[in-house]
Amino acid sequence: PLCDFIETRYFQVFDNRDYRWTNQLTIKTAFLVVLFSDTFYIMDSETAIDKGYADLSMIIRPDMRKYQLLDHLLEFKYISLKELGLSAEAIKEKTREELRALPRVEAELDAAKKQLSRYRATLEAVYGEKLRLHT
Repeated sequence: PLCDFIETRYFQVFDNRDYRWTNQLTIKTAFLVVLFSDTFYIMDSETAIDKGYADLSMIIRPDMRKYQLLDHLLEFKYISLKELGLSAEAIKEKTREELRALPRVEAELDAAKKQLSRYRATLEAVYGEKLRLHT
């Protein structure tokens, strides 16, 4: 639902000319704007974890752990149309499942899952039972 919201509400504002400069930071910034809550979370971009960098982490503040909140760790992957070898029109015609099945997309999703798994293990070692991580 969140991805759909950002895609249909935020990115619809952009003109085709804007997409020339789009990259992973653009995507991360859109999510950060929507999710930002420093009242409940320690928000951090490019968090150093296990010799890597998590794109966006939202760790519940110690004084807010009494609430039923979840810790979040997000890893973004950006693939340009050129890298995919597809046009914007061709992308729009594909379903989300068809896009996920593209070899380049599968590879990036697999890389993200591996990174998140490694980061999860490190965070679980640091936070122990307190961690309620959702990746």
